[in-house]
Amino acid sequence: MSRQLSQRIAFTLITLIALLVILPIVAIIVYVTIEGIGAISWSFLTEMPRDGMKAGGLLPAIVGTVALTIGTSIVAVPVGIGGAVYLSEYAKDSASTRAIRIAIINLAGIPSVVYGLFGLGLFVIFLNFGTSIVAGSLTLGIMTLPVIISTAEEALRAVPQSFRLVSTSLGGTRLQTIRRVVLPQALPGIITGIILGIERAAGETAPILFTAAAFFLPQLPNSIFDQTMALPYHLFVISTQVPGMPLQIQYGTALVLLTFVLSLNIIATLIRRHYRQKRVW
Repeated sequence: MSRQLSQRIAFTLITLIALLVILPIVAIIVYVTIEGIGAISWSFLTEMPRDGMKAGGLLPAIVGTVALTIGTSIVAVPVGIGGAVYLSEYAKDSASTRAIRIAIINLAGIPSVVYGLFGLGLFVIFLNFGTSIVAGSLTLGIMTLPVIISTAEEALRAVPQSFRLVSTSLGGTRLQTIRRVVLPQALPGIITGIILGIERAAGETAPILFTAAAFFLPQLPNSIFDQTMALPYHLFVISTQVPGMPLQIQYGTALVLLTFVLSLNIIATLIRRHYRQKRVW
């Protein structure tokens, strides 16, 4: 078999595999859009639910999802980037460091319901935060930390070592080198990790079921210590717990959640592209 023929066969197989991955995703998006677009209206997005959640809108669930996403970011992003910087730039290659990395990898594979039970025991009961936005945000933040730390560390390690050497030779301290050279160059990869973690948190049901979400609330939360509705849990409730719920409302709720997650992805892609254009390698 000639080299050119081998390359063509390999290219064809890779293309088919890519299509097999992409087509189901596109099919899901198209199907949910077709089934749910009829429910989308200004009142659906801005009104309180009523009539046993069979009418009205999703405003409390949308606000709650945004609040939990922001809270998760506040908890996870600084700690995750800080942990990645320590492992990449400060920690020596030792048995303890390798054990920490293995622990981070294992934490990424723990089922989300386990994080929910952990958050229930620590934040809701032991720290007495109650079922609240702050308890849910802390739980989701801990759940997303392994993803952020792992991807951010890989992005930092991908920055050429010569950048650090040049900065040091010009009199820069290690902290200055990290802040002014390494982090800006690694930012596209770090943003990717952050969005992967936040997207997972935005679509999770089990952790907030134990720590933050309410079955039904006819008003918006007044503080971070209040319960809140959230789109993932609301979708679960109206799909399984409310008899006679119109399918169009169920798919409309799914479409709103899907749009929220995809919007985060698009924003992250634009930010990542902006910083990639500034990268010098």
